[in-house]
Amino acid sequence: MRYCIKCVQPDTRPQIEFDEHGVCPGCNYADTLKYVNWDKRKQELLEFCEPYRSKHGEYDCIVGVSGGKDSTRQALYVRDVLHMNPLLVSLTYSPEQQTERGAYNIANLAELGFDVITIGTAPTIWKNLVKKGFHQYGNWARSTELALFSSVPRFAVAYQINVIFWGENPMLTLGEVSNLGKNSGGIVTSTLGGNTLGGGDISWLLDDCIKSQHILQYRYPFKHELDKAALRFVYLGYYWQSWSKTFNACFSGSRGLDVRSEHPEDIGDDLGVDALDDDWVSLNQMLKYYKLGFGKVTDNVNEKIRQGELSRADAIELVKRFDGRCSDDIIDSFCAYIGCSQTDFWKVVESYVNPKLFKKTGETTWELQFTPH
Repeated sequence: MRYCIKCVQPDTRPQIEFDEHGVCPGCNYADTLKYVNWDKRKQELLEFCEPYRSKHGEYDCIVGVSGGKDSTRQALYVRDVLHMNPLLVSLTYSPEQQTERGAYNIANLAELGFDVITIGTAPTIWKNLVKKGFHQYGNWARSTELALFSSVPRFAVAYQINVIFWGENPMLTLGEVSNLGKNSGGIVTSTLGGNTLGGGDISWLLDDCIKSQHILQYRYPFKHELDKAALRFVYLGYYWQSWSKTFNACFSGSRGLDVRSEHPEDIGDDLGVDALDDDWVSLNQMLKYYKLGFGKVTDNVNEKIRQGELSRADAIELVKRFDGRCSDDIIDSFCAYIGCSQTDFWKVVESYVNPKLFKKTGETTWELQFTPH
């Protein structure tokens, strides 16, 4: 396990390649930003929007939202700076999973003057797929991520709206290099690349009880549907010099966003401004930590290092203290949801712990054998 010499990105992240100097793609990309003409990029975005801008008051674009820090800022920018007329579309978690904070933040977007459409999938199917993802992949969110990223383009195709605004392009900021050639800018024609969606494969969702008609909201539009709809996906993070977790959180917080107050020890997150509509994300980050050797804190501190807000030495200490942490309360809540005992839960977790990276130190504890230096 190697670490980037500039940040604390490990080479265990899927689809990542360090350069010959030991620098990760995320840091190399960040270095290029100092040479960007941001005014020119903004003008390019305004020119792109011009032919799509509604002349008669119809919706001319969609902003996919969760109500969080990024989508709140994105919605306001699209409406107030780009002068588009956006429809906000949100796929919500099942009622047993969505936090009160998440519901409040979606309502806050409506209070800010937006039309918001929420999409909900069948709760029983959702729960069964969450359980399947946890057991088969050590990733309960594998199916929900498919639904999240498929629902918005499906809605756009159905309602013949050509432009979808997203936030950051992870292929740039996280360094997932497999699709950089075709998806390296701010405007793309598909979001299927990268590890999260895995190419949009949904065959694993099907079984004797779950048929194709049950998972329509999990299926990404076919290529011929995208081509016919002439969809364009715009990553606004590409056009904003000030894009960051902390800036977006401060911006949106001053406009009504509610963020987390839990201690980093309980949620494995030193910022508490991500995934505000769901608490089990901390559990999934713990699983990622045991599989790959890094979690949410690593992603947070890498961004701060690249922006000159945190030293690498301080970042290493934060990672040691908080990465991969998850409270018993969160684990108990998840186990109750999927009908799993604590004993069975930890058996599943242990089956996904990477023995090349971790040494077992207790009944339900493992110690990472590598550290940045």
